[in-house]
Order: sequence, then structure tokens, then C-alpha cells
Amino acid sequence: QVQLVESGGGLVQAGGSLRLSCAASGRTFSMYAMAWFRQAPGKEREFVSAISRSGDKIYYTDSVKGRFTISRDNAKNTVYLQMNSLKPEDTAVYYCAADWTTIPTMIPESYEYDRWGQGTQVTVSS
Repeated sequence: QVQLVESGGGLVQAGGSLRLSCAASGRTFSMYAMAWFRQAPGKEREFVSAISRSGDKIYYTDSVKGRFTISRDNAKNTVYLQMNSLKPEDTAVYYCAADWTTIPTMIPESYEYDRWGQGTQVTVSS
């Protein structure tokens, strides 16, 4: 089974950019749909973005559309989240998640992701 390790978080001013990376162990990364979630203090974890195994299908939550870009490199077993025009409300712990899918273009429901990383903190100052 895949294990996930996030990196790239940090402190940035509003309007700045960060790129998060999620490195996966194992040789079956290409069989997993991947997603990013986030959890702000005192709030529930929320979906941010997801990408299918093939990379052909991508979803974003409305609040990040046009600012965030998800991508994956199956050769490097890594999924990325490029975050531009960051806002203070983007402050959260960001988690990478994976779900084994049989259909290359499938995006799982949020509850279906069963492999999680430890999270990386993103703080956006105003």
C-alpha cells in the first residue's frame, strides 16, 4: 500500500505562492487517484482538489479555482499543488490523500480516500 509524505508548506504573505508536494512510496502510485484536503483551526477538513489516475480529470473546490493547480508525475510518484494568489483564508494544514481506483479517469468521493499523509502547515499572513 502507498504511504504519503507532504512537503512544501510554510509561511507566505497574502498574494504569494507555494507549491506543495506529496511523495508516495511503492510501485503502484499510478493506480491511485490523488487529492488534497485542508483543515483550518476549529473547522472540519475540506476537499481542495483531486486528480484522476490518468491525470485527465481534475476537480477543484470553488474557493481555489483559478488560483490552485493540481498535477501529478507518475514517474516520480508525486502529486503537486501549486497555490498562487494565496489568501489568509487558505491558512490550514494541507493533507494529501489517495484512493485505489480501477477506472483511470475516476475521481472518488471524499469519504473514499483511505490513505493519508501527515499534513503540512500553510500559513498566509495578511
